[in-house]
Amino acid sequence: MRTNMSQLQLSSERKAFNLLIPLIALVAIGIGWLTAQFGFWVPGIMLSILLVFPFVFSVFQQPKIGVVSLIIYSFIFNLLAREIGHFPYIYVVEGLLVLTWLAIIFHNRKEYDWTKLNNEIVILGALWTLIYILELFNPAGSNIFGWMLDFRYPLLWILVMPLCLMIFNTRKDLDFFLILIIVMSLLATLNGVKQVKFGLSQAEQTWMSASGYMTHMIFGELRAFSFYTDASQFGASQAHLFIIALVLAFGPFKFWKRALCGLAAMAFLYGESISGTRGALFTIFIGLAVVVFITKNFKITTIALTVLIMGFCFLKFTSIGQSHFEIRRMRSALRPHDASLNARFTNQMKIEKYLSGHPFGGGVGAIGFTGRNYNRGTYLASIPPDSYWVKIWAEMGTPGFILWISMMMYIIGKSCGIVWNTKDRGLKFKLTALTAGFTGIVISSYSNEIMNMMPSSMIIFVSWGFIFMGPKLDKELEPTEAHA
Repeated sequence: MRTNMSQLQLSSERKAFNLLIPLIALVAIGIGWLTAQFGFWVPGIMLSILLVFPFVFSVFQQPKIGVVSLIIYSFIFNLLAREIGHFPYIYVVEGLLVLTWLAIIFHNRKEYDWTKLNNEIVILGALWTLIYILELFNPAGSNIFGWMLDFRYPLLWILVMPLCLMIFNTRKDLDFFLILIIVMSLLATLNGVKQVKFGLSQAEQTWMSASGYMTHMIFGELRAFSFYTDASQFGASQAHLFIIALVLAFGPFKFWKRALCGLAAMAFLYGESISGTRGALFTIFIGLAVVVFITKNFKITTIALTVLIMGFCFLKFTSIGQSHFEIRRMRSALRPHDASLNARFTNQMKIEKYLSGHPFGGGVGAIGFTGRNYNRGTYLASIPPDSYWVKIWAEMGTPGFILWISMMMYIIGKSCGIVWNTKDRGLKFKLTALTAGFTGIVISSYSNEIMNMMPSSMIIFVSWGFIFMGPKLDKELEPTEAHA
């Protein structure tokens, strides 16, 4: 009886297999015909669908995957846009955000604590979003499409921050976040070294020939830009991670972890130097100054002060290494007669003249990239802001700038207070690293529009989330790394 059953089962499996072969052949023929008719994007779309469905399913099963994907994607989307093109990759960020929020709202296995959103950092984000909405009624009448593009920045704040507070909010998540951004930044460092030492890829060379050469080839020397939009963003991000890795290297962790963080810090410092980005130098100086200000560790304070003073004196008062392009570029940032610096002051005087007749600024999207593309022919569109601080000032006037800078100073001050009151030594070092890093980016955004660009903006928002969760994390009964 069992033999007959086995034979029947085997026979049915063979019939199914025999039917499957023609079906696979028909599908293959169909894909081949569609490819011949419409091009290779047909199999590309089908492959994407095969990859997207499992990913969507996994996010709905575990929404935290959506947050991790956002962080990773913030590092690589410029690489995809430059190497592949033919698609607005930046909008995948919004897609991932919407997908993750839907996964939370319709998650059927876990109830999330929405009361966690009653937090100052979320309230400030909501306030800043409201200001952007009110800017639609700015009398200057900036183009709505420029406003829509710039509205992405407060939207990221108000959407990313609650995700962190609700689903990316444990000590393990903090450790994973630090490892993730260090590893991704090291990959960017390697790519920058490859660009300088071994040359550009075909897509990178195409971008350089089209427009990049104007700002990325200085006296015949290439400024590395790696995966990012430009060298300024690459240099600033490398400086940001240098501060984070350096602080962690002196934390109460196992020796091999501290050694790896120290090596990573040195790699990031080199990455910053080959970017030729002078503004990133201030990210390092400000970050180290914050470390000195908020730490109670004498050894860390002494080392940070020593590095800060020696670095400043080396660049300001000596000409050592002047033959090296990287050192020459950094040194020019501390010289007030620099032509680029004077041009920035001239542009600020022009904006000040405009604001004398427009106290509430020219409206969101009136200056910079959005100004050139959506408000062409207007006065502000012809002036490069060269700074996120200046951009806020030009778009929203003095009242808007005062509100924004007050919010930033509150966040920095509150973060320092949280670090001061943190008892756990391991957590204290991690929060110190994040606080010093984001403060350096906020302050150095005076020289470039850094904090609005990926991956810096994503790192800042997630850093804010963990810092403002610091008191809760400090109460968790979990051993420090030193005893792990």
